[in-house]
Amino acid sequence: MEENKSATCNFGVHLTLDGYGGDPKKLNDGQLVLRCLNELPEKLGMSKLIEPIVKECADNQLKDPGGYSGIVMIAESHISIHTFPARKFVSIDVYTCKNDMSNDFIVNYFKENFGLEDTEVNFIKRGTKYPVCNLV
Repeated sequence: MEENKSATCNFGVHLTLDGYGGDPKKLNDGQLVLRCLNELPEKLGMSKLIEPIVKECADNQLKDPGGYSGIVMIAESHISIHTFPARKFVSIDVYTCKNDMSNDFIVNYFKENFGLEDTEVNFIKRGTKYPVCNLV
């Protein structure tokens, strides 16, 4: 039986979360960012490939007043967090090659951890033309 090399599926899903009205002390806590990156993959049934990296970022005198940025590579893709305490704002990405994830759990997890008052969430299907089999 010949494989259908033109068959496709979506590669994964990507949740973007922008949080507003967060607690500046929590958003300025590098250890909290690290804890979130350490524990969230397991809570989502994903596997870390490396330990998370978190760096303090200085004010760039433009629109970034400084905060913390962190990322963890997971077998399924990555999770990143960028905090902006002076603006009470956080920008978060959770990207996975799985076909779904618990969006409500993720949003509530970050609302609780950073004391967010409001969120803007986008959910994107990635690689919608991803081949179901190898092409070469």
